[in-house]
Amino acid sequence: MQGNDEVYSEKIKAGKRTYFFDVRSTRSNDYYITITESKRRLNGRGYDKHKIFLYKEDFNKFLASLTRTVDHVKNELLPDYDYNEFDHREGDDYDDYDTDGYNRAEAQEESESALTIRWED
Repeated sequence: MQGNDEVYSEKIKAGKRTYFFDVRSTRSNDYYITITESKRRLNGRGYDKHKIFLYKEDFNKFLASLTRTVDHVKNELLPDYDYNEFDHREGDDYDDYDTDGYNRAEAQEESESALTIRWED
């Protein structure tokens, strides 16, 4: 297996955004996760992407912090909000289209910016 090979992927459609959770391999047969937010540009030409690289030594810290943060919002800040309000059945075709009928799923990806998160003990 060569470096940066994708070995597993999950996709979440969320309105005008799509999130990708990808497991990739390194040249030394190690693994890391990339979390990508992809959003169609206002001009309709391509996508803006933001990416986080998450390495195995940070998995537990990242997951713990994310869980605490989400729980804080759900339980302390917005306890009465219906978090299932925007859930759709997986595979709903309308998630691929914007209100103007533009099919996001078929558009070409044009830009990518990256942010690497590393924690120091």
